Amino acid sequence: MSKYDVSIWNELSGIPFKQYFVDANGVSTRIVEAGEGEPLIMLHGIGGHIEAYARNIKSLSNHFRVIVMDMLGHGYTGKPDYPYTLNEYSDHLLAVIKALSIDDVHLSGESLGGWLSAWFAARHPQYVKTLLLNTPGNIKGKRDVMKKLKESTLKAVLEANYDTVRTRLEFLFYDTNFVTEELVESRYKIYTQPEFKQAVHNIVVLQDWEVRKNFMWEPEWTHKITAPTIILMSDHDPTATIEDAEYLQQLIPNSKLQIINDAGHWPQWEKHEEFNEIQIEFAKGVNV
Repeated sequence: MSKYDVSIWNELSGIPFKQYFVDANGVSTRIVEAGEGEPLIMLHGIGGHIEAYARNIKSLSNHFRVIVMDMLGHGYTGKPDYPYTLNEYSDHLLAVIKALSIDDVHLSGESLGGWLSAWFAARHPQYVKTLLLNTPGNIKGKRDVMKKLKESTLKAVLEANYDTVRTRLEFLFYDTNFVTEELVESRYKIYTQPEFKQAVHNIVVLQDWEVRKNFMWEPEWTHKITAPTIILMSDHDPTATIEDAEYLQQLIPNSKLQIINDAGHWPQWEKHEEFNEIQIEFAKGVNV
């Protein structure tokens, strides 16, 4: 059996888990949950969805109450028609936490999810026990990266077919053999929801400089983060460099930098065992 023979269903097999929807301040929000213990909320990247964490839920659920959600406007969560900036994502995340009656959480976010996790932790420090920023979103706001993300995401949705969706997914991987037919099919079904054609324009607004400049990684807000933080970078991330991550480490108090080698923008998938071990040891090892 090849290491590329990854099945989302098989990754979840053998554990009790549930998929359900909660009303988060009027937004129907899809959640997959497994395990017991301290809550660990996991947030995907731009254009992503719950399935991005399919290779992590089983292992992590042995240690935490794992809660993976489709973010505002993403996946099968509701898609209200207004621009999604970090403020709207943060308000939605807070509504989910309140709907689930959670007091505080370990937050783990990838790409946009990492950017949002940090923004949320700065605005609502009382809710965040630990923070894992996994290849966090385009740290330096590079215009070429923003342009590529916007164009490829719009193309994958507005011209949705298996080729455009596959191309969008391949952007995330160092080893593109990990882009399985099942993963393409999963995202294709999400992107071909009728309401997604409007939602995608709201999703990509953070790739426009006039919007993004209000949410750049800057000490004015990063210094408000009080939770112990790991910045987890890969050596082949297409959106940021190790040097960018070192810059981010300087901005966030009490943060550590850890590198995963031979992975792209989705180390939680390409190097899932290493990612899971880092997440477990970090969140369980911090006394707050």
